[in-house]
Amino acid sequence: MMTNGVVHANLFGIKDWVTPYKIAVLVLLNEMGRTGEGAVSLVERRKLNQLLLPLLQGPDITLSKLYKLIEESCPQLANSVQIRIKLMAEGELKDMEQFFDDLSDSFSGTEPEVHKTSVVGLFLRHMILAYSKLSFSQVFKLYTALQQYFQNGEKKTVEDADMDREDGEKQMEKEELDVSVREEEVSCSGPLSQKQAEFFLSQQAALLKNDETKALTPASLQKELNNLLKFNPDFAEAHYLSYLNNLRVQDVFSSTHSLLHYFDRLILTGAEGKSNGEEGYGRSLRYAALNLAALHCRFGHYQQAELALQEAIRIAQESNDHVCLQHCLSWLYVLGQKRADSYVLLEHSVKKAVHFGLPYLASLGIQSLVQQRAFAGKTANKLMDALKDSDLLHWKHSLSELIDISIAQKTAIWRLYGRSTMALQQAQMLLSMNSLESLNAGVQQNNTESFAVALCHLAELHAEQGCFAAAGEVLKHLKDRFPPNSQHAQLWMLCDQKIQFDRAMNDGKFHLADSLVTGITALNGIEGVYRKAVVLQAQNQMTEAHKLLQKLLTYCQKLKNTEMVISVLLSVAELYWRSSSPTIAMPVLLEALALSKEYRLQYLASETVLNLAYAQLILGIPEQALTLLHMAIEPILADGAVLDKGRAMFLVSKCQVASAASYDPVKKAEALEAAIQNLSEAKNYFAQVDCRERIRDVAYFQARLYHALGKTQERNHCAMIFRQLHQELPAHGVPLINHL
Repeated sequence: MMTNGVVHANLFGIKDWVTPYKIAVLVLLNEMGRTGEGAVSLVERRKLNQLLLPLLQGPDITLSKLYKLIEESCPQLANSVQIRIKLMAEGELKDMEQFFDDLSDSFSGTEPEVHKTSVVGLFLRHMILAYSKLSFSQVFKLYTALQQYFQNGEKKTVEDADMDREDGEKQMEKEELDVSVREEEVSCSGPLSQKQAEFFLSQQAALLKNDETKALTPASLQKELNNLLKFNPDFAEAHYLSYLNNLRVQDVFSSTHSLLHYFDRLILTGAEGKSNGEEGYGRSLRYAALNLAALHCRFGHYQQAELALQEAIRIAQESNDHVCLQHCLSWLYVLGQKRADSYVLLEHSVKKAVHFGLPYLASLGIQSLVQQRAFAGKTANKLMDALKDSDLLHWKHSLSELIDISIAQKTAIWRLYGRSTMALQQAQMLLSMNSLESLNAGVQQNNTESFAVALCHLAELHAEQGCFAAAGEVLKHLKDRFPPNSQHAQLWMLCDQKIQFDRAMNDGKFHLADSLVTGITALNGIEGVYRKAVVLQAQNQMTEAHKLLQKLLTYCQKLKNTEMVISVLLSVAELYWRSSSPTIAMPVLLEALALSKEYRLQYLASETVLNLAYAQLILGIPEQALTLLHMAIEPILADGAVLDKGRAMFLVSKCQVASAASYDPVKKAEALEAAIQNLSEAKNYFAQVDCRERIRDVAYFQARLYHALGKTQERNHCAMIFRQLHQELPAHGVPLINHL
């Protein structure tokens, strides 16, 4: 049988076979043995030795590619290999026969060139054995394939030389000489041997886990897997990689199909390594059910996931498999984490995982417990102490992936509590860390979900501080690192849409913000509905906005999404005081403040206090509003967004002016001067985020204050700025200076 230049008599009975590419590698090994130590320098020999392992384990590559790789390590040897292959391909069949006869001389003598049990020695012995088993017709077909392989390589070399002459002296890019699996390399290769297939599968699985962009595209990888399975349908690992590949493109049918085939083949091939066949079957069945539950949970099929998990628990209990039961317990928490008593399951899972020596599972349980406690409003010091305990497990057992997840979780917790400086520090710490896990192909573990989360936090933090160019650079890096078809791309897509939405709202482009709502809703339904209500409110469609917010409030209270509940309450309160009903807004704001304090959400608590102070200002008690502002302004100026800093300073100036109404003329003038300074600071903050609508309001207010102080020139300057902005941005029917 011959396929794509590969001659083999029995594909399933032999682990390796001879191909034209492997003949070229054998020529390289033979030339290395014939070349004396003085002819090749020590550095070149070291490079050649490093090149050999990927050549022996990797898939077949073109002859021109092989020449380039050898030439990079040792140009002299590349020339010798090229001449030797040319003489063999342009000669007669007996030249190839003589070459294989001479290979056995490498093992002869008291000091043989190659040791029999070495990597190279085993490869030579496999090739000699595989060649000896070929019939004469198969040998002739192999020689014909070698001639074709040589002709294709020569043609490619001539084309490359012509391109080099046309383009001038171009430096060869590093990626062209990378020995990792590339699409053009795989496409030129025939069916892989068992060792090549195992190397290919392990390499692609590692790339899918740690650096998806360097793996083959989903279509190309599936094509190669189908090619592997065509020649060996019982190759269980190929089915599992197909399952991982289908997960990338969210194909629930194909991923389920591949997962079931993997466990079926695992039982058939006896890959369990169990002496007791019944135990092997049971082990595969319970882990198949467990993986099926995880698959359904990922796609949101919670009812099917629960049924599969019950089956896994039943089989694991019958087999007394405590490890499998611990995994089932952790997934049981994932399925029931919305229940009030779910933390009991989680605590029990952590204790049992520590008892049975499962550090990975114990650490994941601790981090899930920390996340649950953070949403329940526990203090940050207790949460960080718990994460410190889990970090000890990570460093003790070198669990680098969980170290990344822990730091990303710390970043999210600090963001939740409104401590932007600490969140920024944790995100930068994660990005500056090197992975502890050494991977083949030299891949760093920096394309995981943890890095995507940290980069998204960085982009949002920079955007909040008005550094939109820096946020754009971070998002550009995210797009390059996580392409749109990758599994973590939705994180940066949502982050990008939210930043664009905020910029459009700041700039008064409500129609543009409205067009972005659809994209946000597709990625996060709750966030999309909230943003739609914000746009309606800005467009003075108060009735529609109120209906939407009430529905969203009921839904979020049911889900116990406290952060969104507080945000919705603040929007409802703003609707009330913009409708000249500040008294109705007060109970809503007090409810939001109580929730913020209970769950220790400092950022939202400060924003609630701002709204309360503004409501008091409207009710005619500016002194109380000013006292309230002194409580909230410090955390806002320390950790708040630039827009919130501007709003706080603007409100302070309003309260100062309102409080100065009863002052004597000298003291009133001083108060107005202080208010003008605060307005200038607020205007600088608004300018950083390009919020021209609020700059217009500040300019109007400053002009009124300068007029009261008799400063005509400054008044005219502010009036001119107001007029320019007012012509660009209509008032939309909202009275000026009524914005918080």
